[in-house]
Amino acid sequence: MTDRVLDIALLSTGGTIEKTYDPLHGVLSNEVSVLEVLLAGLELEGVSLRHVELMKKDSLDMTDKDHGVIAATALAEASTSDGVIVVHGTDRLANTGDAIYDACGGAPPVPIVLTGAMRPWILRNSDAQQNLTEALIAVQLLAPGVFVCMHNHVLAFPGVVKDVANLRFVSTRSAGA
Repeated sequence: MTDRVLDIALLSTGGTIEKTYDPLHGVLSNEVSVLEVLLAGLELEGVSLRHVELMKKDSLDMTDKDHGVIAATALAEASTSDGVIVVHGTDRLANTGDAIYDACGGAPPVPIVLTGAMRPWILRNSDAQQNLTEALIAVQLLAPGVFVCMHNHVLAFPGVVKDVANLRFVSTRSAGA
């Protein structure tokens, strides 16, 4: 019996999850990716990750063109991978999820899972590692579709929005939809 290794594309775009502290200016910024450090602490047996760094942007600075680039890249990677994870800022994550969903007519060939963090990985109380770990499991188990996976929840696009008051993503679709 041969164990199959799953080929997962991991697209990084910046966002809160990847912010690091710049002591010279006293701000959090998206200058360097922390994903390699985050991933190095995980056991990823049976998974081959291909990290594709698309951009280093706070999602508040993203344009429609950026959402289109992410969608096109996610779908290109989906055509040659067993799954795609998009690490994204939470403020405009839903815009990108909708763009991916629309670009593939809601039917990508593999699961595409968006994730991020409400608090940067660099902070002690960050949700980054939990969310990335959950996305890595979800992309292996879900049927093809476009999803957000954070805080022990998986939601399918379309109809995903950020609940700013509760720092969570929710679905606007009814349970029967």
